[in-house]
Amino acid sequence: MNEPKICVAGLGGVGGLIAARLARSGRQVSALARGANLAAVRERGLTLVDGPAEARQTTTVSIKASDDPTELGHQDLLIVAVKTTALEALAQSIGPLIGPNTAVVTAMNGVPWWFFSRIGGRWQGTSLKACDPNGTLARVMPVAQVIGCVVHLSAAMTEPGVVTHRAGDRLIIGAPGGMAHPLLAPLAAALADAGFQTEQTAQIELEAWLKLWGNMTVNPISVLTGATGDLILDDDFVRAYMSASMREAAQIGEAIGLPIDMTPDQRHAVTRKLGALRTSMLSDAQAGKPLELDALVGAVVEMGRMTSVPTPAIDSLFGLARLYGRVHGVYS
Repeated sequence: MNEPKICVAGLGGVGGLIAARLARSGRQVSALARGANLAAVRERGLTLVDGPAEARQTTTVSIKASDDPTELGHQDLLIVAVKTTALEALAQSIGPLIGPNTAVVTAMNGVPWWFFSRIGGRWQGTSLKACDPNGTLARVMPVAQVIGCVVHLSAAMTEPGVVTHRAGDRLIIGAPGGMAHPLLAPLAAALADAGFQTEQTAQIELEAWLKLWGNMTVNPISVLTGATGDLILDDDFVRAYMSASMREAAQIGEAIGLPIDMTPDQRHAVTRKLGALRTSMLSDAQAGKPLELDALVGAVVEMGRMTSVPTPAIDSLFGLARLYGRVHGVYS
């Protein structure tokens, strides 16, 4: 096929990095954006600060950006890179971007709405209220058109129209249930050409679950305490509480057919390598932005009820973080 027509919905850190690198590599890319980011990209282009700390490079690319999906039209690849808290509102507007052959690439944290669609076994077809309470996402972005993308990198919009790459380059992609998808190979090629360490998997659900297992605890605990990852792990009581929550989630994984071949302590060692990690959820909380608690923690609570796995530690974590969010106006 010809070079795919690509649109990135959401010019936050991850979406901005993907859009900027794709455009820098010569791909045909546009962006659905709004507010100050949209104004800056229209006026000055999208600026990428990239490369190792000792050799930072700044590149500005010109891309077509709009807040009107009808102006951008049907896409071959629609990369959805918004926070899960903004998904339902986005779904109500992005119909003009999605044609019958469009691949919807979900590059976001947490349990995705399509997680059980093709998982196989007893739970196949289960819909989680925490992820898609009204069924809107499944209607607008049907699983047959989905390619999952698990993101292992850090980037931020440091000012309107300027995205700064901080760490990591790894993107894992795959269609739910390991199904074949005609745009999987073109997507992998585009991302690899753009400088990402791109891996294809037949078990995208497991990759999403593994990432969730790591950040399900660190993110909300960082919000409750204001602490970075190193300080969280240095506290023996907090680390033990995290491990208890992770053991509960691992039991859920066993029940749904996604066993985790790692101990909590082994996963903590991975997080320790990130040093004074400041989670995106903590940044959102301090900026007064909605917290992604439902997709990261609430969904796991719901899965515990579904599988009859007791989750007292996860329940208390969700309750405390949810209460914090309600009191501070960042969770409804």
